[in-house]
Amino acid sequence: MNGGFGAVQAAAGQQVGFRLFTILAWDDAHGTLHRVHTSHPAEYPTGGQKVFSRDAPWIRRVVVYGQPYLGRDRAAVAAVFADHELIASLGCGAVVNVAVIDSGRTTLGVLNLLDAEGAYDDDSVAAALPLAGLAVEPLQRWHAERRTAALDEARR
Repeated sequence: MNGGFGAVQAAAGQQVGFRLFTILAWDDAHGTLHRVHTSHPAEYPTGGQKVFSRDAPWIRRVVVYGQPYLGRDRAAVAAVFADHELIASLGCGAVVNVAVIDSGRTTLGVLNLLDAEGAYDDDSVAAALPLAGLAVEPLQRWHAERRTAALDEARR
């Protein structure tokens, strides 16, 4: 597990529970989510990325407005995730997504907790919200390392 991300995963397991847990870093300049941590590296390896339109309803809700998303069943998961069949193959049919926002109100990323259909409710969302605070520092480090790498590349 990657430093601070592993601690976030452990807390998520204790406070909410999950079958699949990922952390995605938000690249605002490119409208891209980068998978930076995963509980299932074979199915969801780190380094994966997805490009989204800012107008997509899920992106607007979670990334732009910082509101959590609760998908209670497989239909709700399928409505927002193109990879819903892979998600279902892992026994997951419910999701809680929580934005990770720094003190400057910048969205750094998203926590994704997935479990069996019907496993999550409003109490699950309430339990997941504090986890975002645990992810701020590790996501800030990830973003800083990415900026440093880009500057190094530009100097070459």
